[in-house]
Amino acid sequence: MKFAVLPAGYARAQAEISPELLQAMDCLRVAITLFDADERLVYCSRHFNHIFRALPQRESLIGKTYEDLIRLELALGEVADSNWARDADAFVAHRRAQLRAGEYAPRDVELADGRIVEIKARRTPEGGWIVLWSDATQARHLLRRLETAVELSADAFSFWDSNDRLLLCNRLFAELHGFGSPEQLAGKDFRELVSTAVRRGRFVVEGDTQNWIERRLDAHTAAAGALTIVASSGAAYLVRDRATRDGGHATVFTDVTDRHRVEAALAEQTLTLNHTKRALSKTKTVARKQANYLADVTRRLGNAEAEADTAKTALLRTMSHELKTPLNAILGFSDLLRIAPERFQPEQIGEYAGLIHNAGSNLLKLINQILDLTKLAAGRYPLERRALPAGAALWAAADVHSALAKNKQIAIEIADCECDLLVDADEQALSIMIGQLVENAVAFTQEGGRVELSVTCDSGVAVFSVSDNGPGVAAEDLARVQEPFEQIGRGTSDHVKGAGLGLPLVRGLAELHGGAFRVESVHGAGFTARLELPLA
Repeated sequence: MKFAVLPAGYARAQAEISPELLQAMDCLRVAITLFDADERLVYCSRHFNHIFRALPQRESLIGKTYEDLIRLELALGEVADSNWARDADAFVAHRRAQLRAGEYAPRDVELADGRIVEIKARRTPEGGWIVLWSDATQARHLLRRLETAVELSADAFSFWDSNDRLLLCNRLFAELHGFGSPEQLAGKDFRELVSTAVRRGRFVVEGDTQNWIERRLDAHTAAAGALTIVASSGAAYLVRDRATRDGGHATVFTDVTDRHRVEAALAEQTLTLNHTKRALSKTKTVARKQANYLADVTRRLGNAEAEADTAKTALLRTMSHELKTPLNAILGFSDLLRIAPERFQPEQIGEYAGLIHNAGSNLLKLINQILDLTKLAAGRYPLERRALPAGAALWAAADVHSALAKNKQIAIEIADCECDLLVDADEQALSIMIGQLVENAVAFTQEGGRVELSVTCDSGVAVFSVSDNGPGVAAEDLARVQEPFEQIGRGTSDHVKGAGLGLPLVRGLAELHGGAFRVESVHGAGFTARLELPLA
């Protein structure tokens, strides 16, 4: 429908829009505001007061200018101080600039309570503006966590859009190309970046420079390209490019310097060996030993490379599934709501929002587990230890997972539980360990099953026990289920739940506390996990 410029105000705006459409707009989780050619507010949907909770009700805002609204945000403390740094006029000018032609790009505003609001503006044919306000907090936080995970990687990462312009990279990628920070590369064209790096001597180019650049471009644009590149520092990198679902590309630089040097050494040894055979025909025995040695080295290198490729394949397959599944859900349902919101009833919108929230929560949990394991591996996981009631931790975990257990008709029973038993532990780490064990038991126990929890004192340590009567794990797989990304299906089902990070995380946190973690199982007759922590 067509939105006209409505100087008469809110009543006129409502008269121009059907009641059904007004009701639908009020149900959206996006605030919609309409301004006339003088930047005065003529319509405001209900969600605007949900975003700016300190502002007056929307009816009283009709007639105010866009600048009036911005100054109200500042006066009522809605906007975080870091946004405007005590220069209110500059902040207002920055916000109002979005209404000028050619500057309609979305703007993020951080609120005082930590939320992040994305503002989009478009000019109407009548000379006014439509301004949309949406809560982008979760999306921005997920992006920041992804940036952190990429930055922690030992490889150089970069992501490119469908126009081959840089979206995201880590510091190592920027430094390899001669830049001090990733921010300096944002939006750069791939060909331009590679040409600049070659011109600055960042890579060793053999032969014609233009041919080298074209080979690099060919590998980048291929669906799955790979190329070995030597940096000016002498380090060798295996560069892999993969096409992404959105039409862009992902690039990874992996340091293979040692392998590169071994291959060069092998080539040199082979050349020397051939020369020796021709020159020293009487030393065949020595030459044969050298050839056998080189063959053995080559075989070992091949075996090591095959094992590494298998491990990488398993890791990438697991992470690809666990990351793409929630992301596909988030993108799919959000696209439905974005493209045709008027087609859905409020109940459907609420259901889709719930599915998006669940997918985001699962993705956040996976990323947090990866970050926690990374901290543990680096010896940088902080502990704030104090005396904590052991029984309370069991009851809390049982309560958190009671709904899931009820849905599967699983009984959670707390057997032995000494009420005055105190453990010396970090509260958050203790909650993660017990919660993960209970979640694991409920997830793998069949409908109508039972999960039993207990905590007792044994030889000066607190022993937490979580048992289930599910299908169990074979004895030869007990060690594997405690390794990261190792997934063993219970029973005869091939279905695997999770990314295989829960039990390794519990074991790492237990050992960090000076405790221990053990698992026991009889295939087809249940699974028991025991966590030992020092007493307070």
